[in-house]
Amino acid sequence: FFFKQKTAYEISTRDWSSDVCSSDLHATRAGRFERADGGTLFLDEVGDMPLPAQAKLLRVLQEGEVERLGAEQPRKVNVRLVAATNVDLEAAVAAGRFRRDLLYRLNVYPIAIPALRERTADIAPLAQHLLQRYAAQHHKRLLGFSDRAMAALQAHDWPGNVRELENLVERGVILALPGGTIDVEHLFPNFRDTDSAADRK
Repeated sequence: FFFKQKTAYEISTRDWSSDVCSSDLHATRAGRFERADGGTLFLDEVGDMPLPAQAKLLRVLQEGEVERLGAEQPRKVNVRLVAATNVDLEAAVAAGRFRRDLLYRLNVYPIAIPALRERTADIAPLAQHLLQRYAAQHHKRLLGFSDRAMAALQAHDWPGNVRELENLVERGVILALPGGTIDVEHLFPNFRDTDSAADRK
């Protein structure tokens, strides 16, 4: 997405084929890069961008301009670019899946965000924020998470990172009864409480 005059647009580059890329960089009308002129454009999943799209993006970053199809002159754009990826770009470069020159262009001010499992103190506030979002989205009033549910969230190893947390919380919102709390079974259908199982033996 880009921020300009309180408007946000998202570009997920995972499915950014050469044709889709061209529609943003070389369209007959203003593409998202041109509309983001003077603002900030966020490219998500940039590590999954196809090589032909990488070449076109690199040219825009190097030249600071885009071309509309049929136009005689390129159009200058001033866009602050923020890119995110879960891919190890150095490894992707070594494997030939990512252009090294594009990596240099993007890697001006890198910010490494630890995986969710490495910052467990963030799980509770993130979960509460997501609960509010999805409760509003599904028009459902809930009291929060049970102690067992929050303990399970804290103990989970989060292989899917924040996206997994989003999915689990939305599932919990859908499955929980209106006016009640989200319990561990709403989040993890196959959850087994080892303490309770030991007590029953």
